[in-house]
Amino acid sequence: MTAPLHEPTAEAAPSAAEEAAVATTGAKAVQGRSLGRIAWERLKRDKLALTGGVVVLVLIAVALLAPVIANLVGQDPETHHEDLIDPLFGTPTGSLGGISGEHLLGVEPVSGRDIFARIIYGARISLLVGFLSALVAVVIGTVLGVLAGFFGGWVDSVISRVMDGLLAFPQLLFIIALVSVMPNEMLGLSGTDVRLFVMILVIGFFGWPYIGRVVRGQTLSLREREYVEAARSLGAGRFYILFKELLPNLVAPIIVYTTMMIPTNILTEAALSFLGVGVKPPTASWGQMLSSAIDYYDSDPMYMVIPGLAIFITVLAFNLFGDGVRDALDPKGSR
Repeated sequence: MTAPLHEPTAEAAPSAAEEAAVATTGAKAVQGRSLGRIAWERLKRDKLALTGGVVVLVLIAVALLAPVIANLVGQDPETHHEDLIDPLFGTPTGSLGGISGEHLLGVEPVSGRDIFARIIYGARISLLVGFLSALVAVVIGTVLGVLAGFFGGWVDSVISRVMDGLLAFPQLLFIIALVSVMPNEMLGLSGTDVRLFVMILVIGFFGWPYIGRVVRGQTLSLREREYVEAARSLGAGRFYILFKELLPNLVAPIIVYTTMMIPTNILTEAALSFLGVGVKPPTASWGQMLSSAIDYYDSDPMYMVIPGLAIFITVLAFNLFGDGVRDALDPKGSR
């Protein structure tokens, strides 16, 4: 009797274990990850960015809990300690500007106010102006940038010329002139609150063209993509395309430039306070402390070093974190 021509061999029939292994491998291969998870995994590998992010979180916590921290150390930012000041020279008694167990960073010349308490309260001013002015710039820049890039034509021309004009305008001089002539009471606010309100609005207003140009360029690129054309062919309206197709894809560059704008705004606030047009005493501000320290840099250098370090560490932490976020969200972008 002749054997079958197509008799199966042992090699041709895979075992159950092999089939299970193949199935498991295939399941792992098709396992998807969200863009947020991929960005987080990239960010976790950047130790400098994570360090900057931790410092930023600590600064935010310190600013929010400033009254609690001041009470824990038993100090108040507006309490004077004249007994710790040399009556002849007006400088703190003791070494390193009066640093001690009671006054962790020493005391101010002449007034004797605790520097540690004023530093943590000054963090509230810097971060408040930095974050809120960035929020104003992002909202205005995103709206106008999307409109310019999506509609094009005369809309794009008008918005682009406005951005060019604002970018060429002397922002710092305008803020100095505006804050100097502002009334002490406005919209239910008074004193320092008026100055903070004006600084936030003006810094944010002059900052929106930077993010507006980025959003406009990204929108010009995205509106020609296949998925946008597909949405148009299916009858999608303009507002649907704007809010469902374009804006979700603009989140990454907006986040990146927001993290880069905050330290710039903090420096602007410090510069305005240093020049005397920011917040006024007794409200604590790092720039104001630097301005007061000019007269004592030789006799009490710590009074200048400490607020200067506070500004330097804050700006450096935001920049490191912003660079890490940019690399995580856009790994192909060049530095």
